[in-house]
Amino acid sequence: MILSFDGHSYRYECEKICRVFFPTEKIVFADGSPLPENDPRRVRTQIAPAGRNLYFRCEAYIDGQYRSDAVYAARPEETDPAAWDSACEILLAQRMVQVLSRATGIKPPWGVLTGVRPAKLMRRYLTQYGEEEALRRFTGPLMVSKEKAALACRVAKAENAVAALSADNSFSLYVSIPFCPTRCAYCSFVAHSIAQAKKLIPDYVRLLCREIGDVAAITRELGLRPETVYIGGGTPTSLGADDLKAVTDALNGAFDLQTIREFTVEAGRPDTIDREKLAVLKNAGVTRVSINPQTFSDPVLERIGRRHTAADILTKFALAREMGFDNINMDLIAGLPGDTPEGFAASLDRTIGLGPENITVHTLALKRSSGLSAEDDTQAGCGDAAPYGDALTTHDLRLSTSAMLARAAAALPAAGYSPYYLYRQSKSAGNLENVGWTKPGKDCLYNVFMMEEIHSVLAVGGGAVTRLVDPRDGQIRRVYNFKYPYEYIGRFEEQNARKQEIRAFYGK
Repeated sequence: MILSFDGHSYRYECEKICRVFFPTEKIVFADGSPLPENDPRRVRTQIAPAGRNLYFRCEAYIDGQYRSDAVYAARPEETDPAAWDSACEILLAQRMVQVLSRATGIKPPWGVLTGVRPAKLMRRYLTQYGEEEALRRFTGPLMVSKEKAALACRVAKAENAVAALSADNSFSLYVSIPFCPTRCAYCSFVAHSIAQAKKLIPDYVRLLCREIGDVAAITRELGLRPETVYIGGGTPTSLGADDLKAVTDALNGAFDLQTIREFTVEAGRPDTIDREKLAVLKNAGVTRVSINPQTFSDPVLERIGRRHTAADILTKFALAREMGFDNINMDLIAGLPGDTPEGFAASLDRTIGLGPENITVHTLALKRSSGLSAEDDTQAGCGDAAPYGDALTTHDLRLSTSAMLARAAAALPAAGYSPYYLYRQSKSAGNLENVGWTKPGKDCLYNVFMMEEIHSVLAVGGGAVTRLVDPRDGQIRRVYNFKYPYEYIGRFEEQNARKQEIRAFYGK
């Protein structure tokens, strides 16, 4: 696909709009006009002066079809430059959505919104304009469907209640364990097979415990208060019980966890869970665990490279309940290869029947580094899942995934769950969303604090990203750890010195 820009600098947004319709397409950028004719898919975007107005236009040749759309607009009086710039971006995006919708027959449910956090925008609109006007802006200029606008509104209200729990000196702690038993076909995270990385684990755990202590010392000096702790990955329970205990002991020794609101561990894959590890977590004060089926279909589990069965999920869930865990999350993924709306509905009903406190419904996102991606089909541990390639853009897959999410949106409220957490990913099937559903009073606080950037998240471990949030103006600064475990170990001193940026940020 060729994407051409004429008279404007909204390249990023234009590319994102194209990816809504063609998520796996390789995009080649061009300046000016006319469009080159050496590609069957060509899109030209233009903003040009027209007297006292501006002229916004998009034209596209898509597989033999030509479509165009244009509008004139004048800058309203007393509009500041930033607001006008945003308005121009939306006007151009509207033209693109109109043109590409007519050319493909696809109507994006999130309209011109391409960002990760639609509920964050809804929260701002609710504060500025009230509910009626916030919904009008979503369904009007932003072209969001009524159903998705209502979902964003419900989530935004739930998030406001969680946000009120955070103070100016609050922070959350993220601990990265980037190891898994095998790599799932859909996964794009930096995670290493335990078998392959076994020799790295002793040094990794030792340095992780040291980094935990160093960060804790900084937070005490700055008077910061931990609200939540989240151990993720990877699959943290890929570690043996002794290594898991070393990490949780380091956390309890470095931080005062008696007053935190929530302590989550991604137990994730049932094939990593046993009684000894759950006992370590329980004794460490963990209050919430994730046991993630993704699907209850054994053929689909095998196809995506999960080395466990649906029966294993039931066994490990029952074991966690037996050991006293009363706040459990379970993930499902809509759009997995080999799954159907009927199969997804069966998995959803089975999950609801177990009664976990949280159910998170993800839409499959075909990331470049996943085993399902046509751009990289060499990932180890991906079962027999063939690359999806351009199948992500097919009408059938969009309809199938949309039907799965519609089923979840109907069944979960009927079972007493409410949406509390929402985010979107690029290259997701049908341009759809991920939603966390919760029983009353069981919202995962970390998910909201992190996703909505309500307060700082201090992160330790390989691939971890510290996100510093200024409580006064919302300004954000990021501090990156090295991505891979061998880098984390080999360059630990260099990396650990970066944590001084936390002092500098709060020192302002």
